[in-house]
Amino acid sequence: MRAIALLLLMALPAHADIEKARDLMESSQFEAAYEALWPAARSGNADAEELIGVMYALGLGVEKDPVRAFEWYLRSSMKGHPGAQSGLGWYYEVGIGTGIDLTRAYMWYALSAIGGDPDAAISQEEVVKKMTKAQIEHAHELIADYKVWMYPFR
Repeated sequence: MRAIALLLLMALPAHADIEKARDLMESSQFEAAYEALWPAARSGNADAEELIGVMYALGLGVEKDPVRAFEWYLRSSMKGHPGAQSGLGWYYEVGIGTGIDLTRAYMWYALSAIGGDPDAAISQEEVVKKMTKAQIEHAHELIADYKVWMYPFR
């Protein structure tokens, strides 16, 4: 029990920094938000990684860089962050920083929907209209591979 309490206390500063960064972003203080996010993102916090990805995707406080945005979204996505997963789906769907890959777009949208992103299911329904039967089957194989370790209880 003490170990759990200690872990929760250790997580508080990172959570506080992320909330501070969100407040800074809402007030258009993007450079300060980036500085507040950077330590948590570099430490592997999925929320911070996703927000850094958003900043690179939109050029908020940093130079717009779709390749770096993709990399930050990927880091966060592999930890099960639904927003980042949906972002990756879109990047694969339109080919930004990756080249178009509808199979991977469908996969990331599906994983995002499993993770609770309500818009991801809509995106998944749209991308499937562009896919072949073989692509859909392959996407479902990938979803099964990722889901078992990313969302073991869903």
